[in-house]
Amino acid sequence: MSSNIEVQRVCQQCGKVFTARTTRTKYCSHACNSKAYKAGVRATKVEGSDKYTKAVIAKPIEDIKSKAFLSINEACLIMGISRRTIYRMLERGELHAGKAGARTLIQRSEIDKLFAIPAVKIKAEEPPKELLPDEPFYTLAEVRSKYGISDKALYDLIKHNKVPKRQEWKTVYVSKSAIDEILNPKLPL
Repeated sequence: MSSNIEVQRVCQQCGKVFTARTTRTKYCSHACNSKAYKAGVRATKVEGSDKYTKAVIAKPIEDIKSKAFLSINEACLIMGISRRTIYRMLERGELHAGKAGARTLIQRSEIDKLFAIPAVKIKAEEPPKELLPDEPFYTLAEVRSKYGISDKALYDLIKHNKVPKRQEWKTVYVSKSAIDEILNPKLPL
């Protein structure tokens, strides 16, 4: 389909400027179009070949993952470490193995135990107490100026001692009695 329009384009294959008669033209000639088509087909074949190669390389690892008992070489391959490291782990008792004739076999569950993360119980902290509306209070700026304490030290002190606090908009109020008790303790007589 031709038209009377003439549009200046840059060929996507060779990079030359040409005059196109349609708005969808990408190439300056049939030769450039053929070269681009062949390059696309070639790239598709190479990509398919790369996928196949990666699948062939990964197949032994997938087969090893399904085995219950592994040889030393298979254990090296699956863990990504050397044979000597496997033998050192056996000597130290970190890994247990059995013998089947002359072959040393490692149970798959032994390898999984190496990488098992022990469950850690996290102690739930009680939230800091809220400041009551009728209780006397300081703002954080008042505490900093009165006691000459830095922002970080004040925040750590409030968090560590669970000082009752309340926030209204951008202003944080803290318990006057708790702050005075912590920063200005009365000395016993």
